[in-house]
Amino acid sequence: MNRVRWGILGAAEIARKNWQAINLAGNGVVTAVASRDPSKGRAFVQLCQQQSPFTNEPAVLDSGELLVHSPDVDAVYIPLPTGVRKEWVIAAARAGKHVLCEKPCAVSTDDLREMLDACRSAGVQFMDGVMYMHGNRLETLRKALDDPDTVGEIRRVCVQFSFCADPHWRDTNIRLDRALEPQGCVGDLGWYCIRFALWTLGWQMPRTVSGRTITQYQRFDSPGPVPLEFSAELEFDNEVTAAFYCSFLTHHQQWANVSGTRGYIQVNDFVLPYQGGQTRFDVSQAEFVVDKCDFHMDDHRHTITIDEPGSSAADSQEANLFRNFGELVLSRQVDDRWFDYSLKTQQVLDACLESAGRQRPVLLEKSMVTH
Repeated sequence: MNRVRWGILGAAEIARKNWQAINLAGNGVVTAVASRDPSKGRAFVQLCQQQSPFTNEPAVLDSGELLVHSPDVDAVYIPLPTGVRKEWVIAAARAGKHVLCEKPCAVSTDDLREMLDACRSAGVQFMDGVMYMHGNRLETLRKALDDPDTVGEIRRVCVQFSFCADPHWRDTNIRLDRALEPQGCVGDLGWYCIRFALWTLGWQMPRTVSGRTITQYQRFDSPGPVPLEFSAELEFDNEVTAAFYCSFLTHHQQWANVSGTRGYIQVNDFVLPYQGGQTRFDVSQAEFVVDKCDFHMDDHRHTITIDEPGSSAADSQEANLFRNFGELVLSRQVDDRWFDYSLKTQQVLDACLESAGRQRPVLLEKSMVTH
């Protein structure tokens, strides 16, 4: 086997981007797409084949069961709603299929543990779909953060991810249906913010989490409200803190700021890189100068650029995601770190929502471990 044979479970919008990413990765091929509505599945395949064709057109299957048990599928990409994702991850793992799971991974930490246990028992790879974890910029950013002369000791991480949804979107998109996406903007956008903070701080877990639902919304066909706008404060050991804000009510923003004792780093597009052939981030070591009656601030800012396309290219972050996953599958090695990354993110997300519900901080247990 020199290419991973992918099955896509469902015809979600994000799956179109990842169809192309599989093609661009070079070590994978889509062999099957499952949809309860075969006409929708065929339309999905035809649209994707027009822009990013595979030599052999993927089969359209009318059930997920057929896909996860197909002998022509090695790995399953699951972009189904969070509310129904658990059963399909477990079914795919038990069928011996490797699993790439969209985020948020699960409704709860307990559910995710079951999913991960199923993958471990079957000896298959699990990974979530956070693309920026596979971007070339992240390695350069890590070096800058670890350089004591750049940021110094990290003291604060602030992250925001938001977009402004119109009223029609709120009343039709599944992300506002509590039965399908119970975590609302926290699951959809906050997952990326939490992941960035944990990655920045070397995967240490916060000791205290304070979450607040600023705005919530319940549409006519939803069994309950979901967060539209949310903020959280995370407290770590050694007086390090992190904060994030996510929202369906404010315009497109996806920035991250890491502040230390010597300077700070600003990334303005940490989730979805801006279009172009380069990604970048800014490093600033501002200096406050007092000269008699003159008080002024010197910026001392410089931009670090990385040769990396924003999207839709063989070395884009989404293609790297599927290439990296494919290399693990083809090498017959399971990298357990990806299990841990997902579980830690889920644990913090759950704590944020628990805190918001109780309207008080939540203390994370010192004994909390990832396995």
